[in-house]
Amino acid sequence: MARPNYQRIADTLRQRIVQGNYASDERLPSRQALADEFGVGPRVAADAVQQLVAEGYVVARTGSGTYVRAKPPVRRLTRSWYRESRGGSPFRADMAAQAVRGGWESASEPVPAPEIIADRLAIEPDSQVMRTSYTFTGDGEPVMLSTSYEPLEVTRGTSVVLPEDGPHAGRGVVERMREIGQHIVHAGEIVSARPVDDEEADRLRLSRGAVVMVVQRTYYTDSRPIETADIIVPPDRYELAYTIPVDQEQGYSDQS
Repeated sequence: MARPNYQRIADTLRQRIVQGNYASDERLPSRQALADEFGVGPRVAADAVQQLVAEGYVVARTGSGTYVRAKPPVRRLTRSWYRESRGGSPFRADMAAQAVRGGWESASEPVPAPEIIADRLAIEPDSQVMRTSYTFTGDGEPVMLSTSYEPLEVTRGTSVVLPEDGPHAGRGVVERMREIGQHIVHAGEIVSARPVDDEEADRLRLSRGAVVMVVQRTYYTDSRPIETADIIVPPDRYELAYTIPVDQEQGYSDQS
């Protein structure tokens, strides 16, 4: 089936924006100019521009026109064992280092562990875990999402059963688990990329079809996995920087 005329025009304009033919904050040609260029009516040209507005590539300014959305500065999220181990919130420390006010919203609930999460935590499928969903913000704007899982067979009845409630709320996983005698000795991360889903796009204020980085992170004590999480990061806003401790006698450590 042929794509509607306005979608073909939107595809061309989108490509121009991505390739830099239109600079950040540059005004797009008027609807009439686009209609003349593509040999369509002004209504079709307007529909093409509205498509780009819906996708987040451009913004409409009343009485002025439509402009390429300015790209936010790319900031850094540090993946560091030192930062995880020293206490407090590693995310908030990252934001403070870049003069950004970091914060988050969260919601926790006990759920049966999905099979993939049970495998990562080395527990039986459908075992109870505490699932916590986060939306992290920098200066009030969404930065990244995270969904973490902690086995209730370890945390139930303790002061850390709710990650964002109680006397240790807002602390990192390493510090919280230490309070109940669970000493995390290393963490592993797998980084991949995929298209954002609709719910994530809404929460992160991204265009449909945008690509996000996915960090699959798991913390381990000497004897078991103790927490696992999926972290969603928009790569046009944030980059990941890894600091890897090195043991001079035994080579590098995987405690990143």
